[in-house]
Amino acid sequence: MSAHDPAGLERRGVLYVLAAAILWSTGGVAIKAVDAGPLVISFYRSAIAAVVLFALIRPGVVRWSFGFIVAVISYAACLTTFVVATRWTTAANAIFLQYMGVIWVMVLAPLVLREPLRRRDAIPVAVAFAGMALFFVEKFDARGMAGNLFALLSSVFFGLLVVSLRAERDASAEAAVTWGNVLVAAALLPFVAGELRIDFHSSILLIFLGVFQIGFAYACFVRGLRYVSATQASLTGMLEPVMNPVWVLLFLGERPSPLGLLGGAIVLGAVTARTLLSGPPRPHVPPPD
Repeated sequence: MSAHDPAGLERRGVLYVLAAAILWSTGGVAIKAVDAGPLVISFYRSAIAAVVLFALIRPGVVRWSFGFIVAVISYAACLTTFVVATRWTTAANAIFLQYMGVIWVMVLAPLVLREPLRRRDAIPVAVAFAGMALFFVEKFDARGMAGNLFALLSSVFFGLLVVSLRAERDASAEAAVTWGNVLVAAALLPFVAGELRIDFHSSILLIFLGVFQIGFAYACFVRGLRYVSATQASLTGMLEPVMNPVWVLLFLGERPSPLGLLGGAIVLGAVTARTLLSGPPRPHVPPPD
C-alpha cells in the first residue's frame, strides 16, 4: 500500500489494532479452560510469549535504569495477578477492573511525575471509582472477592508500568513487555517446578495464550500504532473488555452478574470519556492481560 494513501494506511492500522484486541480478548476463556493452577498458567504463558516477542519485536539493547526496572517488575506482576484474578473471579470482573489502570495513571502521575490532576480528568476518576465500588458490594465467596482484589491489584501494577515508562522518557514499552514476560517465567519457575506436567488439551491452550494472546497480539498492536493515533488505538482496543466476557459466556457458560456489568460499563465509560477528552497517557501500553 502506498504511503500516499493515508486513508488506506489508517484502515490497515485499525485492522491491526482490531486483531490485537480480539486476540487479547480470548485470554479469559483460555485461562479458565486450562486444567492447571494460576501460577503454572502464568509461567507457561509468559515463557512462550517471551520467545515469541523476542522473535517478533526484537527489543534490542535497553538501558536498565531504575524506572525501566520498575516498569518490568510492574508488568510482570500485572500479568501474574491478572491470571489469578481470572481464575478466582468472573472473567468480566477481572477485565473490567483491570481497565482501572488508566485511572490509576491519572492518580499516580501527580505523586510520581509531579503532573497536576486537571479538572477535566477529575470527573472520569470519580466516576470510575464509583463503578469500581460496585464490584465489591456483590455477594461473592471469599475466593471470588479475593479474585476481585487481585484484578484491582493488577490494574495498580499497570498504572505503575505506564507511569514508570513516562518517567523514563527513553524507555521502550516493547522492551518492558518482553522482559516482563521473561521475569514472570524466571520468578515463578522455582514455585511451579514440580507442577509442570499438563495434559495435551491444556498444553494447546497454553501455547495459544503465549503465541497468539500475548505474542502476536502485541506485535499486531505495535504495527497498528504506526498508522493510527494512540487515541484511536485506545478506542479500538476497547473491543477487548467487551468481547472477553462474551467468549467466556459462549464457550464456558459463565454469566457476569448485573452489578458487575453495571460497574464495568461505568468504568469503561469513564475511561472512554477520558480518552476522548484528553487522549491516553504516553507512552501507550496495551492492557497486559
